[in-house]
Amino acid sequence: MKEHAFRLTKGSDLKISIEKYCIEHQISATVVLSLVGCVDQAHLRMAGGKISKKWNKDFEIVGCTGTVSSGKAHLHAVLSDIDAICYGGHLQEGCLVNTTCEVVLGELESYEFTREEDESTGYREIVIRNK
Repeated sequence: MKEHAFRLTKGSDLKISIEKYCIEHQISATVVLSLVGCVDQAHLRMAGGKISKKWNKDFEIVGCTGTVSSGKAHLHAVLSDIDAICYGGHLQEGCLVNTTCEVVLGELESYEFTREEDESTGYREIVIRNK
């Protein structure tokens, strides 16, 4: 595994920035190892895949996991507000960094991830191949 680490600053979109980094560095199979920071705008798709929620308030990023396949991120995040109430779901575009976000990715050099339509789910699902 090859590690990648970088910092995002105020106003950066988490999902778009991670996808852009992977495209620029020609990374085809990536896992999120760590994502630590805060946002002041959040956008998550909730369980069930039909409802998205947006917030314009401060959150700490207390967890994020996922994969990036050929520049397309599938990320799930947990965000905690000032009252320590946590919200979790599928990270959408529109989660904007407040002060900082430290990103550590693991490039899986032996694999290639792609996304292909899966008739059984109705989504473009990950396909994992050995290089």
